[in-house]
Amino acid sequence: MYIVCSDLEGVYVPEIWINVAKQTGIDELKLTTRDINDYDVLMKRRLGILKQHGLTLQDIQKVIASIKPLSGAPEFIDWLRSQSQLIIVSDTFIEFAEPLLKQIGQPTLLCHHLTTDTKGNIVDYNLRQKDSKRMVTEALQSLNFKVIAIGDSYNDISMLRKAELGILFNPPQNVIDEHKDLKVVKSYDELKEIISQTISNE
Repeated sequence: MYIVCSDLEGVYVPEIWINVAKQTGIDELKLTTRDINDYDVLMKRRLGILKQHGLTLQDIQKVIASIKPLSGAPEFIDWLRSQSQLIIVSDTFIEFAEPLLKQIGQPTLLCHHLTTDTKGNIVDYNLRQKDSKRMVTEALQSLNFKVIAIGDSYNDISMLRKAELGILFNPPQNVIDEHKDLKVVKSYDELKEIISQTISNE
């Protein structure tokens, strides 16, 4: 039996940090896991920028409240859940993701969480598990599931490679160039076709 593990940002909703950068004018926050392949380096950089500019969790949540799902995402998720179980496996944080999940049907989410001080400053981030996307895939496989994995960034690659079928969805060219053997799709219709064929051929 197949189960789908999918990233959140860049697949179903816009990148949160890019939207924060646009609304605050802080260009340094535009960098994401599509640009930097070391998540710890990326997050420590972000925390430093937030501290420098005095941005709190509440400031970021205000930006998130204005974010809408990507066009066609809720409909695709409805279709996907009619075909298979779906687990969102993301390197975002529960404090960011909850309002977005409500807009896409509240799928199961496995992600990380933040540490804040009494003033709402984000002082640290806490990984649920190191290399969690790959670990989730392995755990499901140990339960005799086959995994279809969907992602768009460097931090998805280990999950995509561990899965029985790994698919890059609208990735940047640098990720495509560095992982030319992985399947790339550009639309939800293409995803539907590949997933349908995979499940029907089981």
